[in-house]
Amino acid sequence: MRILKTALLVFVAAAVPLAATDQAPSLDQVVDRISSRETALVSSLRQYSPLVETYIQNLRPDDQLGSVPAGDNYFLGRADLSTGVELKSLTEKAGASHKMLGGLKGWFTFSLQFLPRGFLQMIYIDTNGFDRQHYKFDYVRREFLGEVRCLVFDVTPLPKSGKGRFLGRIWVEDQDFTIVRFNGAYSGSSKTSFYFHFDSWRVNAGPALWLPAFIYSEESNVNYAMVRRLQFKAQTRLWGYNLGRSGQEQELSKVLIESASPIKDQTVTSNDMTPVQAQRAWDRQAEENVGDRLERMGLIAPRGEVDKVLETVVNNLEVTNNLDIQPEVRCRVLLTSTLESFTIGHTIVLSRGLIDVLPDEASLATMVAHELGHVVLGHRIDPQYAFFDRLLFDDKETFQHFVFAREPGEETAASQKAAELLKNSPYKDSLGNASLFVAALDSRAREIPNLVSPHLGNRVPVNNALHEATPQGDAAKRAGMISALPLGGRVKVDPWTDRIEMIKTKPLGSVSEREKMPFEVTPFMPYLTRQSSSNQQPGAVTAESKSDQNKKPH
Repeated sequence: MRILKTALLVFVAAAVPLAATDQAPSLDQVVDRISSRETALVSSLRQYSPLVETYIQNLRPDDQLGSVPAGDNYFLGRADLSTGVELKSLTEKAGASHKMLGGLKGWFTFSLQFLPRGFLQMIYIDTNGFDRQHYKFDYVRREFLGEVRCLVFDVTPLPKSGKGRFLGRIWVEDQDFTIVRFNGAYSGSSKTSFYFHFDSWRVNAGPALWLPAFIYSEESNVNYAMVRRLQFKAQTRLWGYNLGRSGQEQELSKVLIESASPIKDQTVTSNDMTPVQAQRAWDRQAEENVGDRLERMGLIAPRGEVDKVLETVVNNLEVTNNLDIQPEVRCRVLLTSTLESFTIGHTIVLSRGLIDVLPDEASLATMVAHELGHVVLGHRIDPQYAFFDRLLFDDKETFQHFVFAREPGEETAASQKAAELLKNSPYKDSLGNASLFVAALDSRAREIPNLVSPHLGNRVPVNNALHEATPQGDAAKRAGMISALPLGGRVKVDPWTDRIEMIKTKPLGSVSEREKMPFEVTPFMPYLTRQSSSNQQPGAVTAESKSDQNKKPH
């Protein structure tokens, strides 16, 4: 124990200013700071209402692959952290949300009903006193999570401290002593309700502001109903903490200076629109209204580098097919995990989940080509969205108000047009993987019905027209190729700003069949970084609590 304490004190002393190293803090002082920071963080989170998405895949044993999906569950809603872990569903029909939200006695009930509030509860390590009066803290080592240096502790509830206490390991960043990761489970499961094991991560959004963002949960041997066994993997994601409101307020407060002599065209009537131009402008207004509304909700990401990647694919398809589409085609990303794509006028939308699982650019081009087919064929947006009052509704009614699914006839025509576009495209000789992706999706769809069920558009097309445009080639040569990636393989979401970027990873080398995991849930391992003071987000909580200041080393 003496050696462990010494190692801890040397490490902590290196993390505080030189003027504060005359007297290094004791282990108890460090633990008290961790406790007070956790209390302050829980208090600061009460002002937020992030979006919460939980996706669960039930598993069954497989002789060759270990385990494979055997059904799934999906929840999308908005959290209300002001009073605890309340949730307002965006996907449940009226009158059904109470069934999903049930009492928080466990996270799974005797009737195989998952409770979304239970998964949201995993953002907190313990709201009933995470301190030395209720827990034993054992220092383990120091460790880097990405660029963030951390102290690692094993924590154990003290005897008679009550049920629902956390048992596991915590990682504490060494500047403000905030818990940035905790891995373990809560105690208190019974024969009819269970608490699951989980790995919860927080990301930095500014000095002393760490936001819950990712939770992975897994169970391989939960017995219920006497003879049944539950196996599952689950991902919970949180984003939309700020929803970009601060940026809009800054734009409002800018001082703009108009030109003293406005520039006027010699012929005033030359600025008037023709009927065709007016119709295009009207449709574009409806398109922008919808995009802006979905972005304000946190469902569509702000424009960024991923949009440019998609628009590069669109440009390649347009140039090689001699297309001149006006207004220009734009691309956006829906932030949900469900696999879907659709068009809003001349805006092509692909979900984050779909982009995640596509194995290569040719497969991406296949999905984009289908939606571009709708644009080329003139399948318009409903013009009612050009009236602004059509956008004034409660968030929970979003998926009832916005419906971009196409009729079967339009879907078939778009797929046929996509096949023509792909045959003339630079991707025509690289469509083997696209064919494998479509085939893999078709074969797995029955096991992952909630993942392939769209909220706003149509299901990802797996029809004959696209199969014709994606030749199978030599099956023997492609036997080892990856048909689809696991969820979360390509796109990274900033939970504060909702901005997204492509994940840059190193080559994996050879991958075994068990490691391919198409469309499957995998653990989170984010690369943690700190936001610099210059990048501090508006509203970030930076002041330490009084209890923190009192315990700060002198």
